Amino acid sequence: MSTQPSLTGRQFLSLHLLETVAAVLPVRDENGAPKAIVYGGVERHMITSQARRRAERVHTRNRANAGVGALKDHTMGVRTREWALITARSLENDHGWEYETALRTARAVLEALNLKFGDPTKKTVANLTKVLVFAPSDAGTRIAGHLAAEAESVTAWEQEFTAAQQAEAEKRKKGKKPADEEEGDAAENAVAQKVPLPKAIRTAVLTALAPRDAIDIALYGRFLAEVADSPNVDGAIQSSHAFTVHEAEQVDDFFAAADDAKLDRKANALDFLDPADDAGAGMTGYQSLISGTFYRHAVLDRVRLRRNLQAAGMAADDVEPTAVAAEAEFVNAFVDAFPEAKRNSTASTGTLPGLVLAFDGDRPFNYAGAFQRPIDELTDGPAGAAAVRRLLEHHRFVTQRRTDIRPGNVLTYDLDINAVLEELKAEGKLDAKEVVTVEELTA
Repeated sequence: MSTQPSLTGRQFLSLHLLETVAAVLPVRDENGAPKAIVYGGVERHMITSQARRRAERVHTRNRANAGVGALKDHTMGVRTREWALITARSLENDHGWEYETALRTARAVLEALNLKFGDPTKKTVANLTKVLVFAPSDAGTRIAGHLAAEAESVTAWEQEFTAAQQAEAEKRKKGKKPADEEEGDAAENAVAQKVPLPKAIRTAVLTALAPRDAIDIALYGRFLAEVADSPNVDGAIQSSHAFTVHEAEQVDDFFAAADDAKLDRKANALDFLDPADDAGAGMTGYQSLISGTFYRHAVLDRVRLRRNLQAAGMAADDVEPTAVAAEAEFVNAFVDAFPEAKRNSTASTGTLPGLVLAFDGDRPFNYAGAFQRPIDELTDGPAGAAAVRRLLEHHRFVTQRRTDIRPGNVLTYDLDINAVLEELKAEGKLDAKEVVTVEELTA
């Protein structure tokens, strides 16, 4: 029976952030338009939690892989559909297998785990799993090592498995109508049951794909329904969608792109070489851009994080320092990471938050309700400053009525917001402590 992890402080760390962006498009819908919600009777721009979480996760992973930050000596995960390709490359480069044999074997092994692959007639997806699999970054090399160590038995099994697949495919072709996807999956499952992966290999592959010591899986969790005996992880982080604290503001930006070759000909008086009379721009189009002040929120469940690390098999003495390091990197990513869509044309990833509020408590606290009434800049003044005042006054109001919450700390990178903090202090309305570094937010 698992024991309750030791914990200094309260279980939930709540983070709240206000940031102002101008002329960006960090996330889009299927039509290329900004995502939006209706809240408080008006439309708001939205940046989805999925986009934020990926930005944070990649930010943390990149820092760790670069040997920077509190998690520099820890393993991270990779979420990809390419595990068969990664395993095959390791078999080829590290163990001397012929690549086509390696790829066929790697794919068969993963299929035997019940992972489905793309249409075999389409080269672009034939060797990609249909779902993204979030696993430790070394999973492919570990699987390759096990397959190479059992090369003789694996090769014999793969030949039998592939022959059974081909027989099943021929059987289905004899039908009058093509089988649908569900029937195809059922046929693949039947093959996997008829020619099961040898137990030792199956155990080794499942161990390689298990969360193990990948810290970002312990933080953000994973769900792999396709492989019933591979553990899922309930993440320690809860994230909300970010939304503007005021009504949406959007512009459809017309753009024109120049054709360099054509302009070079014109500059050198070689217009007569133009294949057609196309004096206009090389191409034109529209892109939607948004501006505004966004509120976003996330929660770290410190107990869940420690349980995840324990469940992954981490040594008891390592759990607490690793959890502390993971929390520090999560806070750093929450503050610094930004979705990278349109980053080159909008410089959006250089955004610094106007305000970060961090506090802990015995339960999560979401302050989205503070902005149900949209800020009106005509009456409330600039949205950034008005949102900071409203958020901090709301927080003070809540802390006066709850015993399961602490005032916490605030950090700003904005001179105007700093002036608001000074005003709130003078008015006796700032309970949270001002800090000047990210590290101090959770001190």
